Amino acid sequence: MKNYKVGIIGATGMVGQRFATLLENHPWYTVTALAASGRSAGKTYEEALGGRWVMDTPIPAAMKDMIVMDATADIAKIADLVDFVFCAVDIKDKNELKALEEAYAKAEIPVVSNNSAHRFTPDVPMIVPEINPEHCEVIPFQRKRLGSKRGFVAVKSNCSLQSYVPALHPLRDLGIQKVLCCTYQAISGAGKTFESWPEMVDNLIPYIGGEEEKSEKEPLKLWGKLENGVIVPATSPAFTAQCLRVPVSNGHMAAVFASFDKKISCEEIIERWKNFSGEPQKLNLPSAPKQFLHYFTENDMPQTKLHRNLEGGMAVSVGRLRPDTQYDIKFVCLSHNTLRGAAGGAVLAAELLCAKGYID
Repeated sequence: MKNYKVGIIGATGMVGQRFATLLENHPWYTVTALAASGRSAGKTYEEALGGRWVMDTPIPAAMKDMIVMDATADIAKIADLVDFVFCAVDIKDKNELKALEEAYAKAEIPVVSNNSAHRFTPDVPMIVPEINPEHCEVIPFQRKRLGSKRGFVAVKSNCSLQSYVPALHPLRDLGIQKVLCCTYQAISGAGKTFESWPEMVDNLIPYIGGEEEKSEKEPLKLWGKLENGVIVPATSPAFTAQCLRVPVSNGHMAAVFASFDKKISCEEIIERWKNFSGEPQKLNLPSAPKQFLHYFTENDMPQTKLHRNLEGGMAVSVGRLRPDTQYDIKFVCLSHNTLRGAAGGAVLAAELLCAKGYID
């Protein structure tokens, strides 16, 4: 595999920092451009961070003194330096963010985005590589719309989906009728630490803006089909969600209840989880977990602190599968929200796009 020159757009935020750590020693990727808001432009990466580095490891040495560019004004300069970019820009106005990502694509820079702005653009693939790698096939249609030859936008799904949708995916042929999921989401999902959000210590907030709508709609796009140049979301199963912010630094837990047309035993479901693998495992992509779904038989497992970093934070932990009195089954699952859920999921999606020839 060739070595790709990559940029991080929105490099100073929490997800941007996570991208920096993941790309530091990546076998395929070398970071050649960092960009953020105009306030950071012209400063070294270390200066632009201004003491706000929150990762456990130090600022990557190769990036520390790199001059940060303006994410909006320097697109043409960035285009000369990179093969593609990861985008983690924090812009509240979704239309502005969509326009920015499309501006990169029109400048012939492929964009692999962590943002939500383009998740429901019909010709933008929202990729969880083990679940819907075939959605990459929409990219030529998007390029036609944008008038680009190389450039396109691909996104990853909401971070909380990465815990429960992978566990449901190997059961789809049973005819999933309805799903109830309650997610218990870490504060890093809001870009916060306990130092910056002290009111979360010993606290729980039963509301995360927009999160329940995403949790109910996005799985249907992941399971949608490519028709006439767009991805048409699936019409079932019916999802309902409740999302809570909990006093945990990293790791999103979900309690899931599901009903099916066909019934099989819990032992058969566990066997399916153990045997499930996807395209990243077949292609042996650098960031892919060897075992995607790990099932724990102990009643008090998985636990966030113990299992969020399983397989470099890229695996999903599942446990407590049992029959339910109102649904057919219930179980819990866990994923690392800034690794599998955010930056790591985007890096894995980029590896898939490179391996499939979409980023030349």
